[in-house]
Amino acid sequence: MRQRLLGGVLGGALVLAVSAGCGIPNRTDVQIEQRGPAAETGWSSGRGSEPPSRTASGKDAEAFVRNFLAAAAGEPDRAYERVKQYIAVADRPRLQEKQGSEVALSVVRLTDDPVIETGADSMKVTITVQQVGLLRANGMLVPPLATESTYEFRLISGGPAGQDDGGFYVADPPNVLLLSDEALRRYYQAESIYFWNSERTALVADQRYLSSAVPAERRVSEVIRWLTAGPSEWLRVGMSGLPDRTEMINNATGADGRWEVNLDMPGADENRLKQFGIQLAWSLQELDGTLEIKILNQSRRVIDLGEYRSFLAPDRVDNSALRFCVYEGAIHPLALAGESAGAVPVAAGANRNVVSAGLRRAGDDEILAALVVAGEDGRQRLTVGRGRDQVEVFTPGADDHAAIGRPVWIRSVDGRSYGLVVADNKLYRFDDQAAMRQVQLGLSGRVSAVAAALDGHRIALIVGGALHVAAISWEGGVPTIGPARRLVTSLVNPTAVDWAGESRLVVAGSAGRPAIYDVSVDGALETTLREDAGAEVTHLAAYPSTPLAGSFMYEANGVAYRSNPFERIQREQVQDVTPPPAGVRPGNPTAPFFLY
Repeated sequence: MRQRLLGGVLGGALVLAVSAGCGIPNRTDVQIEQRGPAAETGWSSGRGSEPPSRTASGKDAEAFVRNFLAAAAGEPDRAYERVKQYIAVADRPRLQEKQGSEVALSVVRLTDDPVIETGADSMKVTITVQQVGLLRANGMLVPPLATESTYEFRLISGGPAGQDDGGFYVADPPNVLLLSDEALRRYYQAESIYFWNSERTALVADQRYLSSAVPAERRVSEVIRWLTAGPSEWLRVGMSGLPDRTEMINNATGADGRWEVNLDMPGADENRLKQFGIQLAWSLQELDGTLEIKILNQSRRVIDLGEYRSFLAPDRVDNSALRFCVYEGAIHPLALAGESAGAVPVAAGANRNVVSAGLRRAGDDEILAALVVAGEDGRQRLTVGRGRDQVEVFTPGADDHAAIGRPVWIRSVDGRSYGLVVADNKLYRFDDQAAMRQVQLGLSGRVSAVAAALDGHRIALIVGGALHVAAISWEGGVPTIGPARRLVTSLVNPTAVDWAGESRLVVAGSAGRPAIYDVSVDGALETTLREDAGAEVTHLAAYPSTPLAGSFMYEANGVAYRSNPFERIQREQVQDVTPPPAGVRPGNPTAPFFLY
């Protein structure tokens, strides 16, 4: 079984091969209707390494406020110093200054423009925010601790009386370091680092933020510190960190394609060092050349970073995914402009009364299929099968339900076949014999959607009207869901979700009207993909072809749509359909999905 790599990045996903052939085009960039907020006056142009100075905004009070919300960006040990430059001298003691690893920035999302009221000798500023998370010194964004939805402070003139050329100062400042989500996007780089799963058979991505102000020669040291600190809290289930008490001795050194790192790593045998080398190679993807690993000043291994990235023998996921939909109760291929359609991988005898489907390749010629079928009474049941090229034999589940969502398969690297599905607002795990077991999440509220990352170790959920992510542990050979982390997004009442890439989700919900967003795996970074979806999205399927681009299809109000470009999927694009008799109105294609 060949293993493929998601978009040139391991993404924690050693995914199974996609058969060569016709499929979606080589270029699959999502058409973005509206990007996130643009830079305001006073922001430095381009991607600056340092936020603007206090006087950069001149007389523009709103630009000053936005720059103040970026002042903490950069290396943690100088965060308080940068923010104090914006604060009136008499008010600087209000900041409860912390040191070292205790430095943390409260990342907030402005939900409206700052309200600025002019007074006799100052301006009163009110900002309304969402608390997105707490950015720690180790680059990890953890759930927010603060609960404030508004902050108030004053602006006073920084120049002599009657002159404005001295800019502004902040008086009565918040007693925390605030960082806007736009400043996070502008002055940090979202980086993926990788941890071995508990079986040490695959790497799983974990997101960190590296300040653009960190010099290139220190990037290696920062990444190694992140690795020694272990994965994010929500990912610890099913992951293997480095040995306890592993520490870096001084900073990594090197240049021109040769680096050296000195560690104290208890139990560092040759196998562990090779695994660490692979972990480093993927966590330092922009780095080429060699890296020498020393343990307590003794040279133990010199790794070629490019070579170590090939030890897992991954190829890239190509663009040979095929599109399908449900039409008149059966699965049919879709042939969109510039694309070719594939054969339906479900035998005709089983391809009846289908409501939705989840299919995936489990090898070069084996297919796993999970179908939701409706009975004569309208009740729905999950039926599951597997086969070579085409699935002919299906096993029906023991129970029927009022409503079952789109089933998704959890990818594994050793042939284990399990999936997840939402039935009657509860989450179930199913196997290749259609045996369903309810999953206890420890969350209150109804489950309305689930999606699985390609790595087989992370899922996204919508529970109680909120977006969550959780890790999967495969210990014992059965997938177990760990504690869920709630993500804060601008969307309210999310209805559908899928993975758009290694660390990105496509999420449908409401932003005043039905909308579709691209959301980072920690909820911090958003991009509007579809500003107005027309109606509530009830079904969503994405193809995570690369870390930076992807295609998706969705259903709203019984009508199916595609991205790239956004347009309705027409009945004429549904293949192998007998035209209806004259005078009979044809139905709509529904529940679109990808096979890869």
